[in-house]
Parts: sequence; structure tokens; C-alpha cells
Amino acid sequence: MVNFLYICKKIMNHWLELSLEYANQRSYLDDLFKVYPTIPEGIREIDQRLWDNIESAFNKKDNKLLIKETLKLPLFPIKDSYIAYLKRDPSAIERNPKTVNRICGRIYEIGLDNLYERCSEPKETNRQIGPMFKNWINQKSLGIEPLNLENFISTKNDAILKGSDQILLQFAKDELNYNHDKGLDFIGRFNNKYIIGETKFLTDFGGHQNAQFNDALNIFKLKNVKAIKVAILDGVLYIPGNNKMYKEITGKYKNHNIMSTLVLREFLYQI
Repeated sequence: MVNFLYICKKIMNHWLELSLEYANQRSYLDDLFKVYPTIPEGIREIDQRLWDNIESAFNKKDNKLLIKETLKLPLFPIKDSYIAYLKRDPSAIERNPKTVNRICGRIYEIGLDNLYERCSEPKETNRQIGPMFKNWINQKSLGIEPLNLENFISTKNDAILKGSDQILLQFAKDELNYNHDKGLDFIGRFNNKYIIGETKFLTDFGGHQNAQFNDALNIFKLKNVKAIKVAILDGVLYIPGNNKMYKEITGKYKNHNIMSTLVLREFLYQI
């Protein structure tokens, strides 16, 4: 792997090369934990009044009331293909007694104690990852504090735009000729040049993670954008091997601005 990196030094994007070296020769995961502290959250809080209603319906074996109240929980206790429909159209509960009875039968089978435990399970780690990059830059990890839109446009100094996905998207459309409906994770201005970026933490190969990888790389397909385009990627893509991600970043995309969050600061200040 070291030999491969040596061979690629003259033909690979410098920041991609640094990211590969960082991931394979340094304490990459230990350092990355500062950006993506993927600690499972505590148990989900359940409103006590709601739980009292569920418990009462459970004990009375009132199926309609039980499913109506249980559907109000942030996490439904069982996986069933018909739950989403009932959530979106509660009136279907009255029209479909057999479906209600079937689902309630499974709830009774679980028992009250296990029911509470299932409904209060922590969120999946992958669902928590999204906001972590923005939390990290909001802590001045890139050396400057992100600015809201008004302050961002009122200064010519180095700055990072702070705001919702919609705010970043609208700014990019209005000011950077960004003709795309997908939001951005990062907009910055350094040395009077704009930078737009997509961020992903790719925790494994295959399936949804490959789709996330492809989604991030789509930023390089945009034409006539008045900004430097960056894919800020971390995770398994830097592991040498025959996997799709590694082959693409060291092949088709080897000359693009693909980099780890851990080298982003150095990239921005040298622009």
C-alpha cells in the first residue's frame, strides 16, 4: 500500500493522497471520532401521559385505542409493512379491523415491559451522523466561527456560511450558479474563492453506503458552478482493496478534490 501511494504521488490529487496516507498510516479513527462521535444516544424519551394511555389500552385489550396510541410513539415497537399506511391515514384503523387485530396480537405477545423497551431504543447511529459535521465546524474547528447569511454576505473575509440546508442551497443558486435541487453540506469563502462541498461518513461497503458515495461524487458532474467543488468523505473508502469506493477514488476520480475532514482545514487555508 505504501508503494502504491508513492507511485501515485505525481498523478493523484494532493488532498486525496494526504487522506489516504492519514487513514492508512496514522490514528485516523481516533482523530475522526472528534468529528463523528458516534455514541448511541440514550433511550428515547416516552411521554408519560402517552404511555399511560398505551398501558391502559393494553390492559383493557382495546385494540383500536392501543394501535392509535402506539402509532403516536416516535418508534413503533414492531416492524410491519402496514404501519406506515396506518400512520399516514389513521382513519384506515376503523376500516381494517383484521389488520388492527393482527398487529395488536403481536404487541400483546411482546408484553408491556418489552414493549416499553422496544419503543425507547436509541436511534440508529447512522441516523445521527448527518448533523455531526456541522456541529464540528460550529465549534470553530476550521479556525473561524460560521456566520449567518447576513453576516456572510456583508464581509469579504474568510468565512463559512451557517444555516439550514435550504439557506445554503438558495445562496448557491443565487450567487454561485448552482443549478441543482440537492442541498449542500458546506459553503465557504477562503482567499476570495468560494468552496462548496458534500460530506459523508461511509461506515461500510455496499447498498445504501454505495448510494451515499455516488451521491457525494455527483458534485463533480456540476457544470459552470462558480466555486471549487469538494467531496469531504470519511470512512471505509480509504481502505485499499478491490472494493468499488477505493477503485473509483484511485481511478476515475483520482484527480478530484476528494478528502477527509481531517485535512479540510489545511486545504481551505492554502486555496
